[in-house]
Amino acid sequence: MRPSKIPAIAGWVLSILIVAMLAGPSAMSKLTEWEGKAAAFEKIGFTVDVMYKIGLVEVAIAVLFLIPRTSFIAAILIAGYLGGATCAHVRVGEPFIPPVVIGVLTWVALGLRTPGLFRLAFGGSAPTALAN
Repeated sequence: MRPSKIPAIAGWVLSILIVAMLAGPSAMSKLTEWEGKAAAFEKIGFTVDVMYKIGLVEVAIAVLFLIPRTSFIAAILIAGYLGGATCAHVRVGEPFIPPVVIGVLTWVALGLRTPGLFRLAFGGSAPTALAN
């Protein structure tokens, strides 16, 4: 009997939404010019130049997340990236819940796309390959 494709489809839809958010409004605020950009980034302790580089990394990681062979390492990189974002927001007293939620949703999306990941994470038999 074939497993249902619904979880995999849900995982891909969620993955695309996460990538759209990371590569869209989040990264574009770092890669484009807008009034008050320097002051906003200075408030959290970064220069515009550093934030531009962070935006490039953010887009690269988001693209890697959509490629099945690199999605697992990309999820680890996204978690690290969002951990840094959480730290930066906590340090200056800004809301930090959005990066935490996006990080959790990233792993849920990957787990739905790759059922072996959930089995591995929750103590089931280890899959032979996570890339299926």
